[in-house]
Amino acid sequence: MQTTGVHSWCVGLTLPLILAAVLHQGLADVTPPPAPVTTAAPHTDPARPDRGTYRLTSSNGTTCLLAYMGLQLNFSISSLPQNKTLQQVLNVNPNTTKALGSCEAESAHLRLTTDGDKTNLTFVFTLNTTSDKYHLSEVTVKAVLPEMKDPFSAQNSSLNYLRGTLGRSYMCREEQTLSVSANFSINTFQVQVQPFGLKGEQFGAAEECQLDEDDMLIPIIVGAALAGLVLIVLLAYLIGRKRSHAGYQTI
Repeated sequence: MQTTGVHSWCVGLTLPLILAAVLHQGLADVTPPPAPVTTAAPHTDPARPDRGTYRLTSSNGTTCLLAYMGLQLNFSISSLPQNKTLQQVLNVNPNTTKALGSCEAESAHLRLTTDGDKTNLTFVFTLNTTSDKYHLSEVTVKAVLPEMKDPFSAQNSSLNYLRGTLGRSYMCREEQTLSVSANFSINTFQVQVQPFGLKGEQFGAAEECQLDEDDMLIPIIVGAALAGLVLIVLLAYLIGRKRSHAGYQTI
């Protein structure tokens, strides 16, 4: 009777432990589904760019667009001398970048000129006055690159990135890749931007991106699952111990 009780306790304890290990490994392997528009950006060279503050003012002198972000430009260019496609990465240096542009009732244009006026990057934000929602709708880039005889250019006016609500700022701490064309994309780093509804010189309340929300959700799910598994193991141990003691009873 004693041997049977101990064996039952061991089986009762071992099975939950195996289940806990399997479920934990399964949860660790699960990655959040990719956001419908943006994806986590890969780490590329050169190193992580510095964040810069870019500001536009309206005709009355008040701030109408505010952006704080690090930018990294990814070019895919065809090199005729080498007869192959080359990848070139350029960090936007906020210390040598000029911000110009304009703000309208339903659109805002932010033009960044950097790298000794060799690179011009324009962001166009659009506001839907019916829903009070805004988004990055267009990006245009023109750049003089060492490997190209002619200037590089790309444009896309049907984008849907950096979505926010009028009077609030869009924030994303995670790296993102904003794909503009087949041969050009932008990596954003810890971006916060508000192109409409600014009050004063500060951002409005932040609306966090899906990538940030997923990044916070995974540890919570894993922690809750592990807590539940610990409880199952503890209950299995107590039940097995009770059965082991029952084996000592006299008949």
